[in-house]
Amino acid sequence: MKTIPYILIIIRFLLAPIILFLAYFQGIESRFLLLSLMYFGLLTDIFDGIIARKIGASSEKLRRLDSQTDLVFWLSLGFAAYFLNLELIKSEWEGILLILLMEALCYVVSILKFGKETCTHAFLSKMWGISLLIAFTYLIGFQQAGWAFYLTVILGFISHIDVIMIILFLPKWQYDVPSSYHAWKIRNGKQRKKSIFFN
Repeated sequence: MKTIPYILIIIRFLLAPIILFLAYFQGIESRFLLLSLMYFGLLTDIFDGIIARKIGASSEKLRRLDSQTDLVFWLSLGFAAYFLNLELIKSEWEGILLILLMEALCYVVSILKFGKETCTHAFLSKMWGISLLIAFTYLIGFQQAGWAFYLTVILGFISHIDVIMIILFLPKWQYDVPSSYHAWKIRNGKQRKKSIFFN
């Protein structure tokens, strides 16, 4: 039973090259299959955490693996959107560059301070994940950006600021910290880390 969360994470990781292959070689004809794989990947992300907590298998190793797999999975969808909507993505390059820079900054700040990548699974990051799902549904399924794209850029910027503040507030590296407010409370000894707070 304790291997199930790892199996779900591996499945999500393996979806990434499949998504890239379909988008690059089959193009727009694969868009609904790509959407199906995206939503299936989301389900593996939801249930790996639920099952891990249920069977007592949640650990730093699992959470870090989950975070890095999420990064690979969503990047594959980003490249898929690029392959399917080259001109549209080029026209929105400023927002995309902003999010990529913020993501890189989170890693840089965390590695410089703790020697490890960030693994907060914060609440705002989860809200951003939902907005990414909507934005990619529009981009891949309907070749549109619009409000969904701009919403994900705004939420992405805010959520990354929150992650950076979490990193700066924490006295030592921790995973599963819901927000910068919780990190501030941990820093001041007012709250213990609760790794079961979120998936």
